[in-house]
Amino acid sequence: MEARLANPRGFCAGVDRAIEIVERALALYGAPVYVLHEIVHNRHVLDDLRSRGVEFVKSLDEIPSGAVTIFSAHGVSDAVEAEGARRGLKVIDAACPLVTKVHQQAQRFHSAGSELILIGHPGHPEVEGTQGRVEGPVHVLSTVEEVAALEVENPDRLAYVTQTTLSIDDTREVIDALIARFPRIVGPDLKDICYATQNRQNAVRSLVADVDLLIVVGSQNSSNSNRLRELGERAGVDSYLVDDPAQIQESWLEGKTAVGVTAGASAPEILVERILERLAQSGVDEVREVEGELETITFKMPPELLEGAQ
Repeated sequence: MEARLANPRGFCAGVDRAIEIVERALALYGAPVYVLHEIVHNRHVLDDLRSRGVEFVKSLDEIPSGAVTIFSAHGVSDAVEAEGARRGLKVIDAACPLVTKVHQQAQRFHSAGSELILIGHPGHPEVEGTQGRVEGPVHVLSTVEEVAALEVENPDRLAYVTQTTLSIDDTREVIDALIARFPRIVGPDLKDICYATQNRQNAVRSLVADVDLLIVVGSQNSSNSNRLRELGERAGVDSYLVDDPAQIQESWLEGKTAVGVTAGASAPEILVERILERLAQSGVDEVREVEGELETITFKMPPELLEGAQ
């Protein structure tokens, strides 16, 4: 049995930056450092940071006044930002620059007088953050059926933006449905879905043609990891999302000859290595890296964390 590793996989530039922000804050200010929501959606990353003195909270109310506070990579609303300032928190914003770009797009469309549609999953931190950057109603939807049921004030003054971690195929279908129903709607091109999301999905599309099992390394609440699993399922390949080697079941491997392995953008490479060790115990005797898009993008650190900053 052979394992074939998708490329690219695992950490993206936004996740690398977010984790480094937390680590630099710990080094500069010492523990505890508070993070609003999960810095990234991966259980192993969070457990490691907790062991070093990071406190993950669901609300700013849980943070002592004046404490070092980091906003997660998914971005936050204007109201959360204002509340942090009011309470005198020492805030460091770890929002991915590509999420910030979506916030700016939404604000421009709103300022131009357009009613805004946000293609995304209700309740996801990124979606809530984007909604909270616009002073007015935002329609959140993720399916063609929701487009058909949508009621708007003026069909000639509409705009859309997208959550960065969606399935490109699903988003294309929703955008096509919006354009068909509201021909004058405006919005960004599909390429504005996060480059890392797109590259990882393209890698899985190439991979599933040559494997009979797909294992996606990532946590259950990771949007982009779930989209990778769904791509495998759509291709007719048995596909599973795991964030621990113990979750792999022997029955998944019965009769299989080629196992595809990839990782969501918030899953560290050490987890991929542990998954491969587990697969080796079940008969995988060769691991082959599949060629893919080379990623060279990096994002700058917040100025307050640059060397010598206090």
